[in-house]
Amino acid sequence: MRRATNPEPVVRAVAPAAAGPLEQGREFTWTDADFSRVQKLIYQRAGINLHDGKHAMVYSRLSRRLRETGYTSFHEYLGWLEKQDGPEWQEFVNALTTNLTAFFREEHHFDIFAAHLRSKPAGTPWRVWCNAASTGEEPYSIVITALEALGANAPVKLTASDIDSRVLATAAQGVYRIDNVKGLSTERLQRFFLRGKGANAGLLRAKPDLGRMIDFISVNLIRDDWPFREPFDVVFCRNVMIYFDAPTQRGVLERIHRVMKPGGMLFVGHAENFSESRDLFTLRGKTVYERR
Repeated sequence: MRRATNPEPVVRAVAPAAAGPLEQGREFTWTDADFSRVQKLIYQRAGINLHDGKHAMVYSRLSRRLRETGYTSFHEYLGWLEKQDGPEWQEFVNALTTNLTAFFREEHHFDIFAAHLRSKPAGTPWRVWCNAASTGEEPYSIVITALEALGANAPVKLTASDIDSRVLATAAQGVYRIDNVKGLSTERLQRFFLRGKGANAGLLRAKPDLGRMIDFISVNLIRDDWPFREPFDVVFCRNVMIYFDAPTQRGVLERIHRVMKPGGMLFVGHAENFSESRDLFTLRGKTVYERR
């Protein structure tokens, strides 16, 4: 008769508790579910397609919003955001939009733009739209080009828009650190900017003549409530579409097409290609299209 042996103790796996912020080495707990939720919300609100490699960037930028609003977790903050339609949505979008810009970035565009302005009879009025104005370097580059091409009374009116309200406020002020205007020649600095003195030393302000040519407004490119009543001759839509997926790009291009004059010129970013929208625009040069 075999002697009964004591059974081996059963070891049950215990599911680890969700790592808290200290275990993550972070101020706030951050999960894949939180990131997926942010991806969905920013896509719905601004059409921005956040890819999976943006975890660290999103955590860093939105952590500021948690501190500002007093929430202690992303789960709670995002739940509150989804239930309201107040000013925090603008702060949410502002936090996640990228505003990389410079004076006369992709300079060949401004050479083409100047030649285009000079191609029409003197006194021809121009309506131009820059729809990723950011902190203003691009809009001011556009009106500087117009003044150089057409003279002091250039009949050019520029609408400069962005989805980010804070960078638009900076653009409207037209004040920049001297260190941040590397794209401007000494001649342009002297002609178009005022140099700060005393407490404002090291700063430059765009001259009033530039600001009078620009209307700064907030426009969300993925919405259908654009406020324009007259069509544009030229549109600068540079380094914007790279943040949208293909269906969103197509929708934005169709709306841009509707607010442009036939034969109008569209400038896009160096990494953007709209060969799938040949029914709307014809390629006329390096990242330059003509409205059909």
